[in-house]
Order: sequence, then structure tokens, then C-alpha cells
Amino acid sequence: MKSSTRMVLIAALVAAPVASFAQSSETVSRSQVQAELAQVEKAGYDPRDWVHYPENIQAAEAKVAAQNATAQAAVSGYGGAAEGASRSGAASGL
Repeated sequence: MKSSTRMVLIAALVAAPVASFAQSSETVSRSQVQAELAQVEKAGYDPRDWVHYPENIQAAEAKVAAQNATAQAAVSGYGGAAEGASRSGAASGL
């Protein structure tokens, strides 16, 4: 086997696992993409503003992520501040 053929074969074997990681195992429907776009636009993203493209989509996605985290924390049983008061130890004022 020629050395150039061997190098191409080795490069193909090395690149194959990398290409498999590039694919997402989760498929996204058109309605999900449209819902995400509407959510990002509601957060302030303007698809017609190409001058500030990377900054404005990143800011809108960060805002949406923060809103989703807040909503998830309210539903979740973990984290957040508890209302009320609790005491432990000896009773005071006796």
C-alpha cells in the first residue's frame, strides 16, 4: 500500500467518529423551531438587524434561557427561597 493511500485511510478513520458527533440524535420539528424563533423574537431579537447579528441573538437567547430557568425553578421542588420562619434549639423567652 502506498504511503499516501495509507495516510488517506488513516485520516478517514480518524475523521469518522468526529463526524458522528456532529449529528444531533434529537430531531426538531418545524413547529418547535417556529416556537423557539417566536420566543427569541419576543425577547428582543430582530432577524432583520444584520448589523448587530451575533450580539442581539446571543442576548435574546440568554434572556430566554434566564426566563426558562426561572420558570423551571418555580415548578421544580429544588432551590428557591422558602417563605415563613423556622427555629431550632432552645426556646427563647422562658
